[in-house]
Amino acid sequence: MKAIFIAFDQAYYERLVDDINNLGCRGFTAWHEVQGRGSKTGDPHYGSHAWPSVADAMFVMCEDERVERVMNHLRALDEATPKLGLRAWVIPVEQTI
Repeated sequence: MKAIFIAFDQAYYERLVDDINNLGCRGFTAWHEVQGRGSKTGDPHYGSHAWPSVADAMFVMCEDERVERVMNHLRALDEATPKLGLRAWVIPVEQTI
């Protein structure tokens, strides 16, 4: 089992919920209106007057054999709309209850 942490522009939210489900990953937790700044490129998402946009984040539980397909999908989505911003990290899950 793996977890995929995704930080993304809020415009992606509904699409990502559908996409993750269609890719066979059912479990997720989402946070709305998170703030941050990417480590590579992109504008800050601070929800302020100067930087009014905000981001969302999602923690997706995924079986090992699905991870590569999900990450490839996320990479393609980010490449298709680079101005919005999307980053994802795969994290090993050692135990669940």
